[in-house]
Amino acid sequence: ALNASRTTATATRVLRQLAHDPRTIALLILIPCVMLLLLRYVFDGSPRTFDGIGASLLGIFPLITMFLVTSIATLRERTSGTLERLLAMPLGKGDLIAGYALAFGTLAIIQSALATGLAVWFLGLDVTGSPWLLLLVALLDALLGTALGLFVSAFAASEFQAVQFMPAVIFPQLLLCGLFTPRDNMHPVLEAISDVLPMSYAVDGMNEVLRHTDMTATFVRDVLIVAGCALLVLGLGAATLRRRTA
Repeated sequence: ALNASRTTATATRVLRQLAHDPRTIALLILIPCVMLLLLRYVFDGSPRTFDGIGASLLGIFPLITMFLVTSIATLRERTSGTLERLLAMPLGKGDLIAGYALAFGTLAIIQSALATGLAVWFLGLDVTGSPWLLLLVALLDALLGTALGLFVSAFAASEFQAVQFMPAVIFPQLLLCGLFTPRDNMHPVLEAISDVLPMSYAVDGMNEVLRHTDMTATFVRDVLIVAGCALLVLGLGAATLRRRTA
């Protein structure tokens, strides 16, 4: 069972450490906004193109940045011996993983709110549905990226190896999520693979908000799948967390 005080203490410690690392904060908070700004003016002569892919990337960018930062930050604590010392205390693996997820989730809320506000109210992203639904999907995507980063850090021996997991974990999802072509136009084998990748449902959820004024059953399904995948991966992260540093 999770202990609320230990989980909160872990999250506070992580946030305190991140507060002394302005480059990481800038990467988490500003990079998705900068990428969206760049994308908007790349398609300056074709605003409909930005409307078509901007919503999807609004969910993809937070996932990628949270995956990178979380995996590297967690691995840094593992290789420095910090995690081993923490787990020698009366601190459960679930408390530790939940604390990290809470800390990075707090940053994910800020990141997603800034990126969504920038896209909708400053860059003119034309959304049929509620911008709050876009924010919800973007936040869940960021939390999914956090969960994936915590999970893969257990299998890396160095920060360089953690970065190497990105092509294996993120790039296939990026190619098969429906961003470049509708998933039903893919080869049947690739379409079947895309059906089990969480980023596909993140993009589908964003597209539902883009096309429909009301919350649809498909949107609810997509949101639940993304949230369920994040919780599942967090559970796997706790299960694979080693008490000793290899």
